[in-house]
Amino acid sequence: MNWFIDLFTGTGVAHAIFIYAIVIGLGVILGKTKVKGISLGATFVLFVGILMGHFRLGVDPEILKFVQEFGLILFIFSIGIQVGPGFFSSFKQGGVLLNGLALLLIALNITVALAIYYIAGDVQITDLVGILSGAVTNTPGLGAAQQTLIETHGADAQTLNQSMSMGYAAAYPLGVVGIIMSMIVVKVLFNINTEHEAKEIEDDATQSQLAPHIATYQVTNKLIFNRNIERLHSIIDRNFVISRIKKAHGSVHIPKSETVLEEGDILLIVMSEQDIEIFDAIIGPHVEYNWDEGHIANDETLVSRRILVTNTEYSGRKLGSLRLRIGYKLNATRVNRAGVDLMASPNLALQVGDRITVVGKLEDIDRLASKMGNSMKRLDEPNMFTMFLGIFLGIIVGSIPFMFPGMSVPMKLGLAGGPLIVAILLGRYGYKARLVTYTSSSANLLLRELGICLFLASVGLAAGGNFVSTVFNARGAMWVLYGFLITFLPLLVVVTLARGKFKINYCTIMGLVSGATTDPPALSYANKTAGNDAPAVAYSTVYPLTMFMRVITAQLLILFLA
Repeated sequence: MNWFIDLFTGTGVAHAIFIYAIVIGLGVILGKTKVKGISLGATFVLFVGILMGHFRLGVDPEILKFVQEFGLILFIFSIGIQVGPGFFSSFKQGGVLLNGLALLLIALNITVALAIYYIAGDVQITDLVGILSGAVTNTPGLGAAQQTLIETHGADAQTLNQSMSMGYAAAYPLGVVGIIMSMIVVKVLFNINTEHEAKEIEDDATQSQLAPHIATYQVTNKLIFNRNIERLHSIIDRNFVISRIKKAHGSVHIPKSETVLEEGDILLIVMSEQDIEIFDAIIGPHVEYNWDEGHIANDETLVSRRILVTNTEYSGRKLGSLRLRIGYKLNATRVNRAGVDLMASPNLALQVGDRITVVGKLEDIDRLASKMGNSMKRLDEPNMFTMFLGIFLGIIVGSIPFMFPGMSVPMKLGLAGGPLIVAILLGRYGYKARLVTYTSSSANLLLRELGICLFLASVGLAAGGNFVSTVFNARGAMWVLYGFLITFLPLLVVVTLARGKFKINYCTIMGLVSGATTDPPALSYANKTAGNDAPAVAYSTVYPLTMFMRVITAQLLILFLA
């Protein structure tokens, strides 16, 4: 049985893969265990890695280093691609306030950490950065700081990184607890009724004016008789689409810009809900009409279908440039992107994965569908070129040195910051270079989970040898306390400000807290408590900027103070 024992205690690639498989497999299973509805998820891989490292079931240092950094790149890049499309739009409307509060929380976390560093005087800045990352449950920040240490400290970085990982592991569990505790405190402090808050969210959603609205009108206003649709667009200065028109003499048409409106015409209009009163005043009354039974002049049925954009040639093309009415005798009414319906504006740039709702004859729709791809199978195929091009460019960007006053060595974004920035830019603007950045949710989740599991397993295996002797003593107990202070005090200030001054809905506050600490277990608790998607919306609003700032600030602390 020597061959089997060698898999545990030997060296080489087979031994390394065997150990990683055990660590990740056990960590994922244990991470699903819930205590009062809360689980640590993939983070449990870190603790299993520490346990394996404690029993000296380690991996060759060179392999360990490669897997750790490659896992970090996969994780960071997947996050960037995912949040990229919404990164800049998250600053619009109410997102400005939420992102401002998230930035305040980051600043307060760092302030408390620096206060501990200068007042207590018994903790190194490298250890404190690990504690800070664990306290706000931000693994990419830990990875960025460790990568910066490697860039600046060379051979000495290995010991420092091990100690940093132990600080992260010591602070993480109470970090999760402290985040959820802050949600409970603000609920008690302001005597919040969760059911009332959830109903308020539902009422706001009912009154939302953003989604496309479909209505049928009859033309009765004499002021628009004998006006064509192009003229109607200049009269009603709003974004709308006339999907179909039933002429007064009985036939149904796909309207063109020169189509003339007559008394008694029936129009199917896609508009913004906030513009209903304008159309009521200018067009005429709402009427009931079964468009499914409408026929065009030659007795061929008009149908409505969704076409999936999978042909990369159409990535970045403006919808208006397709000339659908002239070339295909079709009318585009809506575009669904990532589950959100958008108005079919001529200036809307298409992306692979978009679903265009068109109206017309079935053979014309099939003709357009064959041009645009309309193949779900194409979306299931991974776009490896964009991924590795992004990683290639990310490493280049991460290697560029930036010199700032007060730093002894140039700052580099490293293997965390570089790929993150490039991935965000590719996710948002990649279509302009005709790059397919679409990744199915399952594929993105697989890459992200694989990357974080490889990274956490490596961190745990590297730190495990000295974990017990370092953490389970008075020094380790102080690390746990420091982590809790870094977590809880800033959160208490921010949630009190959010509710007391800005009167933000409690469901949104829970999402804000979860996103500002990049903490999925806290989001799971928030979703379960709220019973709606308001926490997830707030989480996704602040998550992109928060992730970026957590990664950058962790590196800056190392560069300025280490």
